[in-house]
Amino acid sequence: MDRNGPADVTEVPFRASAGAPPGAEVLGFADLLARARGHGVDPYATKRLAFHELIAVRTGTLRCSVDFTEHELTPGSWLWVRPGQISQYHSDLTLAEGTVVLFLPGFLSPATAEAARVDQHDGTRSLTPRGAEGDAVRHVLELLESEYRQLTGLPLEVHLEVVRHLLAVLVLRLAHLRGAQGGDEAGSTAFRRFQQAVERDFARSHRVEEYARQLGYSVRTLTRATHAAAGCGAKRYIDDRVLLEAKRLLVHTGLTATAIGDRLGFPDATVFTKFFRQRADETPAAFRNRARGNRP
Repeated sequence: MDRNGPADVTEVPFRASAGAPPGAEVLGFADLLARARGHGVDPYATKRLAFHELIAVRTGTLRCSVDFTEHELTPGSWLWVRPGQISQYHSDLTLAEGTVVLFLPGFLSPATAEAARVDQHDGTRSLTPRGAEGDAVRHVLELLESEYRQLTGLPLEVHLEVVRHLLAVLVLRLAHLRGAQGGDEAGSTAFRRFQQAVERDFARSHRVEEYARQLGYSVRTLTRATHAAAGCGAKRYIDDRVLLEAKRLLVHTGLTATAIGDRLGFPDATVFTKFFRQRADETPAAFRNRARGNRP
């Protein structure tokens, strides 16, 4: 493929392994390679998953990217890739050891998903918990791995619930480490509702005032809640989501800047280019050329 053409994105659905609890898989890196190739998927391709992928590194170093952010995972590091994000492994999976936990949206209980902010797209940061916190998440992962492998020790429905509950403990601990449960309850609720609305409507509405009116909050309330949860104002949060989608479309499609701007709700190409230049410090064309030219 021409390196200057669109970067093909492999859409990867969840395919349960025979005998495994439906909706979740716990695999070593070597097993992940075998699973991908068994389904005809290049494990090193640029991909968009239809499921969550938790990556934990035990030994070695793993380089990967998620939505244009590069990560170098070392022993003890964790990375959480969510459905819809564009990710890619950039280093040989056989040169590191670790575990990936794959699970479908809806696999965890609604209460766990809410408490752990499972659907929160606030950027992807790697974590390297230390001390007692590191020991805690490592022990939970070890127990999850052990229970997952005991496919014949319990009836399938009981085995499924054991895996679900252990995964719930793991994601709740990781969410706590990410600081996702900070802030007052009212402010957190406001941000979650705002986040869901932005994810649904970012291509149509770019104004905080419209989201505030739709959700029944003041602009000030949304701004404060977003600062507390995401570390930026509400307008910046909207713009960041629009910018991310613009970058995805520039790199992974052949659409013109005019067509991308139209798809993202800009009145014309000039307004889109001005927005992109202000937020990315370069034009859409310059970003596309640089990103495609630098692609591994």
